Amino acid sequence: DYAGMAPGFLIGGVPINFGISARLGNSPFFVIEADEYDTAFFDKRSKFVHYHPRTLVLNNLEYDHADIFPDLAAIETQFHHLVRILPSSGLVIANADSDALKRVLDRGCWTPVETFGQTGDWQVVGVDPISSRFDVVLKGQFQGSLEWSLLGEHNRTNALAAIAAARHVGVPVKVSLAALTEFKGVARRMELRGEVGDIRVYDDFAHHPTAIASTVAGLKNRYPDRRLIAVLDPRSNTMRMGVHREALRQSFEGADAVFIYAPADLSWNPAETLASMAKPLTVCHTLDGLLAALLETLRAGDQVLVMSNGAFGGLHQRLLDALVQRSESA
Repeated sequence: DYAGMAPGFLIGGVPINFGISARLGNSPFFVIEADEYDTAFFDKRSKFVHYHPRTLVLNNLEYDHADIFPDLAAIETQFHHLVRILPSSGLVIANADSDALKRVLDRGCWTPVETFGQTGDWQVVGVDPISSRFDVVLKGQFQGSLEWSLLGEHNRTNALAAIAAARHVGVPVKVSLAALTEFKGVARRMELRGEVGDIRVYDDFAHHPTAIASTVAGLKNRYPDRRLIAVLDPRSNTMRMGVHREALRQSFEGADAVFIYAPADLSWNPAETLASMAKPLTVCHTLDGLLAALLETLRAGDQVLVMSNGAFGGLHQRLLDALVQRSESA
């Protein structure tokens, strides 16, 4: 859009710069975010095979959607089908650090491939965690620098993928870098919802152990001197089934305290699974109890990272309102 191409798009979040998650656009270009979830009850293929992309970004591939797929290999097969439908004039832009994506491409790819990540063609170097500034290189050649407001390694690798994809459709790298300096992020992606009494409350959509770990690490690295309070709603079907419960121990390494919401229908016990974590853990079975426990814990300087793929019962605003009330009555 910054380059004047006016693309259409349909994505899962709401870019703050646009304020909408979809538009038709006014050009031959359309950007769509997709995952491996099935199409419909009568078509169990992953829905992304219907999109017929020309430029394909493969950002990551891990086991998820356990209500649909029995294992990771089944998801890799769906990605293989996606790669096979790309034209020879297209481009696959793949995360070089994903073993699962490597296996997918090794099964057969008849389209040019560019990679990004720590071992990829496109790489991030010279990161300044305080200013969020970094340099971009392509096959060892400096392409430019970017200083923006987004935090975390996952956002930096997302930037690489976006730059590579834009370049494939004719946008110079320097134009992409200029555009990203003005990108304000996506709602519910480490979004600062409010600050009361030097306590900041963030909202994030993270609900997979890898995404949780990246989000926690990104916020902690940016503000290492502030306590980070992680609050998780294990709401997704996969998380409620407990498929990823063992991996959660590592996801919270950057947090100073962890709060888990465990409603009655959760099929696993977070208190037992996460008991070995070397940090305070609080498990609450009601939202009211969770809110009360947070209020007892929080103090000036804290950062509260609330993670859920749902509304979480309005916890973010309830917490902010309660903090305002507490400060007024102090």
